[in-house]
Amino acid sequence: MNTIKQQLLESAEVKRLVAENLAKEIAEAAQMIIDSYRSGGKLILFGNGGSAADAQHLAGELVGRFLKERAALPAIALSTNTSILTALGNDYDFDVIFARQLEAWVKKGDVVIGISTSGNSKNVILGIEKAKRLGAQTIGLTGRGGGQLAKIVRLALIVPSDDTPRIQEAHITIGHILCDIVERTLFV
Repeated sequence: MNTIKQQLLESAEVKRLVAENLAKEIAEAAQMIIDSYRSGGKLILFGNGGSAADAQHLAGELVGRFLKERAALPAIALSTNTSILTALGNDYDFDVIFARQLEAWVKKGDVVIGISTSGNSKNVILGIEKAKRLGAQTIGLTGRGGGQLAKIVRLALIVPSDDTPRIQEAHITIGHILCDIVERTLFV
């Protein structure tokens, strides 16, 4: 029981710190996404492992619905097509699996979110660099001080924790907040 309570309290504390320190940046990220949608753009998300699952989850909330019935919003998670992922990993290198897909999908004015708990995933960094060259607005969801990712994105949302599970819990919470703000703003 103590372990359960301890983990829940740790998670709550990280989210409290996010509320204190990142509210302005979360609002800015939401506005970037809203502006992109209003100008005909889309949202592209990617990451590895649990971060890939978060990217898929958030894309699903936007294409489907979050809390209200509304038109679908264009959102793509780059980790969903196993044929593309394995072909790129085999024919090129695992480090370029996101950058190569972004080359196919990104247009100027899109928003691209790279998710990495450490901020140092090479394929996420290369993807963000490619997105920037293609004219996308870039957001990094990270933790552990931000890593390299925080230095290269337009907007870094750095969860104040070094604990991967706590960082991932905060990432999905931030993602849900973004979906809520986008939905409430675009579908009054």
